[in-house]
Amino acid sequence: MKLLLDTHALLWWWTADRRLSAKAQRAIKDEGNEVFVSAASAWEVAIKQRLGKLDEVPEAAARFAELVQADGFTPLPIQQRHALRAGGYASEHRDPFDRLLAAQAELEGLPLVTADPALAAFPGPRYW
Repeated sequence: MKLLLDTHALLWWWTADRRLSAKAQRAIKDEGNEVFVSAASAWEVAIKQRLGKLDEVPEAAARFAELVQADGFTPLPIQQRHALRAGGYASEHRDPFDRLLAAQAELEGLPLVTADPALAAFPGPRYW
């Protein structure tokens, strides 16, 4: 199975946060699965780090690529088609990171690992 991690799921994975569902934990741990991490998550982590909102993972932005690689995750770059789809959604949801992750999940055919119920407004399956 292939999965795309929402930023909070990635951070909860890195911090062994109990809010990450047991189902998601099993899927992420399963070496038979390919787990993708979007460049949008790197962008979001960098912003949250700058704003002082990531005390639990103080090195997340500086070591982002290293941490992703250490977990065996696959980086997912942002393509123009992802950006155009994200901007074209009719949903009033204003979070640009959520919109971009939803577009990548939809266009790449990847279930989005997320606890965020607001993402149900977008096409594509969620995995939790």
